[in-house]
Amino acid sequence: MLGILKDAGSSTDNALARRWQWAISLWKNQGLDSDGADAAAGSDDERIAARVMRVYEQRLAAFQAVDFDDLIGLPLKLLQRDDEARAKWQAMFGHVLVDEYQDTNRLQAGILHALKPTGEGVTVVGDDAQSIYGFRAAEVRNMLDFPAHFTPPARVLTLERNYRSTQPILDASNAVMALAPERFAKTLWTDKASSAQPRLVTVEDDAAQARWVAQQILARREEGMTLKRQAVLFRTSHHSATLELELTRRRIPFVKFGGLKFLEASHVKDVLALLRWADNPRCRLAGLRTALLVPGIGPAHARRLLDAMDAAGDPAAALRAYVPPAAAATDWQALATLWLALRQDAGTGWPGELQRIVDWYAPHLERLNDHPVPRLADLAQLVAIAGSHRSRERFLTELALDPPEAGSDTASDPLLDEDYLILSTIHSAKGQEWQAVYLLNVVDGCIPGDLGVGTPEEIEEERRLLYVAMTRARQHLDLMVPQRFYVTQQGRHGDRHLYGPRSRFIPDAMAADHFERISPRADGALPTAPPAGLLDLRARLRGQWD
Repeated sequence: MLGILKDAGSSTDNALARRWQWAISLWKNQGLDSDGADAAAGSDDERIAARVMRVYEQRLAAFQAVDFDDLIGLPLKLLQRDDEARAKWQAMFGHVLVDEYQDTNRLQAGILHALKPTGEGVTVVGDDAQSIYGFRAAEVRNMLDFPAHFTPPARVLTLERNYRSTQPILDASNAVMALAPERFAKTLWTDKASSAQPRLVTVEDDAAQARWVAQQILARREEGMTLKRQAVLFRTSHHSATLELELTRRRIPFVKFGGLKFLEASHVKDVLALLRWADNPRCRLAGLRTALLVPGIGPAHARRLLDAMDAAGDPAAALRAYVPPAAAATDWQALATLWLALRQDAGTGWPGELQRIVDWYAPHLERLNDHPVPRLADLAQLVAIAGSHRSRERFLTELALDPPEAGSDTASDPLLDEDYLILSTIHSAKGQEWQAVYLLNVVDGCIPGDLGVGTPEEIEEERRLLYVAMTRARQHLDLMVPQRFYVTQQGRHGDRHLYGPRSRFIPDAMAADHFERISPRADGALPTAPPAGLLDLRARLRGQWD
């Protein structure tokens, strides 16, 4: 791939290669070749990617090779352009059955219509309300427009009976989808009656959310519901960061799907390694990982530095005396200056010193990784978590980062016969079900995500994501609504924050009709009723804001 980048006049970088590879795959699944991609390009980066795609196409043709995406695109071209081949394949199948049709892209729909242009013998099964893979080029319009593609129009059979969830959960889920401007109308029902409505749980902030969820998980386990029958879902992988630390602290084992555990992500390990090395200059593992982040320093040079620091009475003096390779001189000086400053602070500038590490690391993150933006969001979350600890020593101790993997040891992948909690992104949870589901951050900016509101189509896909998450629950469903999100890059005792409004997909009328609304105390316990005859003034005032 690097040779293709060079021939296309692009920078030869592994991260960039992965980025262009993803873009080319998406274009192919949208039915675009390099000429179409170039015509549709809206930025210089996309035009460069289109040039890379053109060279890539030429290389494939020269080697008479195809890639995975071509296995869909090329058969469609054959059916569209070769009358003999099309007639042969049309005669081969009397019936064509397609499952999960809402997840098909335009190429797959094109193959179906080429095989059965009249629709005779075609049956597709799908749920437009569960079309959530637009980032893979899936198009909900394939499902919505399917009946009108044929003459006469296809017959629509609605399957409304649900065998998974209780009726209150289905009522709330139906209400969410009822506000979609375009959909196949259906009302899910079940014979699983229940008096327990899904709950809208309003908490103070992310930390309170983590405490509440952990307490509810343990309470339900004490009632006989195993951890495996419970799941915590979230829109984006880093939304579970604070909860993962809370679960680790309480020694609740968990398995995470749809992303690395927070403490196992390489960029989080990199930042914590520098913090640990500054706190303990004798920690070779942390020192080696940090030194290797500097371009131009390899393992041999890094070990030479660490040997000198181990042998010296004053590790700081040994670090000052270290002469890096010429190619690493400038970058090394920035690291050395930061390390010495962190040693002098000795935790007194906490958590600002962690933010200084993130600021130093940001350019290296962009150099080492593709898609750095979500990784920077992880690091911002790490700084916010650090603010809840009174010192560097306390923070490192509670994370148990010696070695760094130890922070997740109690939450490492268990054996199959052990009990463990499920953490999952909503996308990875599709098709699954649990007795109890906790959905994190049901606020605007998270659901819908702040990057998913650019077009009406994107907003509607976010609505469907919420619907998919809610319908994973069989008996119990808690939708968490943190009120405050703290601003990063502020002092240790800073309290600057933003308020997160409840998701636009759950307006006030829906919340009143279909949810039980509760606000736990700061310690995570449910509020208790006041003695008979007394007026609960605080509850009444809070009710004015609810």
